[in-house]
Amino acid sequence: MTESVYRALLSRPADGVADLAAHLGATEDDVRGALDRLSGLSLVRPASDGIGHLHPVTPEIGLELLLARQQADLAAQQLRVEASRAAAAQLIAEHASLTPRTGSGVERLEGLDRIRDRLGQLTQSVRGEVMTLAPDGAHHPDSIEAAKNLNGEVLGRGVRMRTIYLDSARNSTHTLAYVNWLAARGGQVRTLPTLPTRLIIVDREQAVIPVNSDNSAAAALVLTSPGTLTALCALFDGLWQGANPLGDGPRHDPEGLTDTETAALRLLADGHTDESIAKRLGVSARTVRRITCGLMERLEARSRFEAGVRAAQRNWVS
Repeated sequence: MTESVYRALLSRPADGVADLAAHLGATEDDVRGALDRLSGLSLVRPASDGIGHLHPVTPEIGLELLLARQQADLAAQQLRVEASRAAAAQLIAEHASLTPRTGSGVERLEGLDRIRDRLGQLTQSVRGEVMTLAPDGAHHPDSIEAAKNLNGEVLGRGVRMRTIYLDSARNSTHTLAYVNWLAARGGQVRTLPTLPTRLIIVDREQAVIPVNSDNSAAAALVLTSPGTLTALCALFDGLWQGANPLGDGPRHDPEGLTDTETAALRLLADGHTDESIAKRLGVSARTVRRITCGLMERLEARSRFEAGVRAAQRNWVS
């Protein structure tokens, strides 16, 4: 029925509900239901006659709109998959933290110095690849200089280095200079608006993950179980596939939202505070408030709650 109504509107754009129902031999309720579905698909819009008629978009534009919607739905599904993988990664870390300090493919590291020493050993022993999730936002110049010495030596040995930073790293002069330095030496760098946890995987054989993502310096685990490594590598590979290469500009979805705006909107809808969103995005709370105000203005919403409702109505969040 929906397709029949759309075809009828293309050939009889001036028809109202009663005329379409008579032409198609259908009830007016059926026609109204079909028009509601077409409106939801953005295949019809209010006509300019001011009497409530709906005007069909052309099939060419309609196809573009449908493809854009499908692309957005696929992206949302991918985000849900990655969120599940991220939750699984955190469960792995939490479960492993309850096991003995050594054995069973788990080594527990207490304190920042012990973590740094172990990371240094792993870096020296790496043979083929290092994969890193770095959810820290801007980096301090001192930590950048220390990382340059270590990573420069690793890249000099021909090791493949892939790192995913937060999008906010692009806004830090020091951090951007460093990641460009990495890229110039063969390191591959991409960014995402949010990351689930800090993670370093060496040669797909050993992974270092914090026990608590909110305090990664307190304790970490070195995991070597094949099943665990398979899951963590799948997490990284999935995130890498959807991440934005460093040389590319900000991405926009079919609604014109940047990745960061979409992530902020989703976190708002989940009930996070400005401070919590700021930490996840690697930006200041002031920046979050600016993003939120911009989104509310675009949605013509007077409150955060109303913005969430309107965003859901427009399928900006899923």
